[in-house]
Amino acid sequence: MRVVLAEDLFLLRDGLVRLLEAHGFEIAAAVESGPELTRALAELEPDVAVVDVRLPPTHTDEGLQCALNARRDRPGLPVLVLSQHVEQLYARELLADGTGGVGYLLKDRVFDAEQFVDAVRRVAAGGTAMDPQVIQQLLSRRAADDQPLARITPREREVLELMAQGRSNAAIAGKLVVTERAIAKHTANIFTKLGLEVSDDDNRRVLAVLAFLDRGR
Repeated sequence: MRVVLAEDLFLLRDGLVRLLEAHGFEIAAAVESGPELTRALAELEPDVAVVDVRLPPTHTDEGLQCALNARRDRPGLPVLVLSQHVEQLYARELLADGTGGVGYLLKDRVFDAEQFVDAVRRVAAGGTAMDPQVIQQLLSRRAADDQPLARITPREREVLELMAQGRSNAAIAGKLVVTERAIAKHTANIFTKLGLEVSDDDNRRVLAVLAFLDRGR
């Protein structure tokens, strides 16, 4: 699996290269600026891009915008964005086209090698990997005055948070130490209460949940 990596901090970039290579990824390019990222994505056509939101020369959202432009030129290009802080606007921009192959993680998650590598693989496969803190903020923002969310039980909320991160029923069952059948029942209840169409497609259900959490605000 070929990766284009964009990170302006040398030590972190070098560490990510070593981590990904140790888990069987091929680093097609490791760059440090927006213009370099744009060229690498256009010329190398990687399987997935792992991109810091803030890159030179602007140090604002250069990395994100380069990645979004590349997705417009090559629809479905898998992109995992890394950020120092939760910025809901970045998550919304990534999810705006309603397709998968996107992820948003805080840089702290990089230090959990298993979680980070799993996110890269999930995004590369066309799935979605959203940081738990992004999900928490979306839930908190809607919970106060949203009647459907008020009907969700504490256990269903746990399942909802894990589902919105992009986890499958099997992964959620393992995390919560319950049966997969129990998780299937919880997810069906969640979709009913939120007024969403039930789906067995992990990515479609993640996008549906995230769209619900983010709508109207």
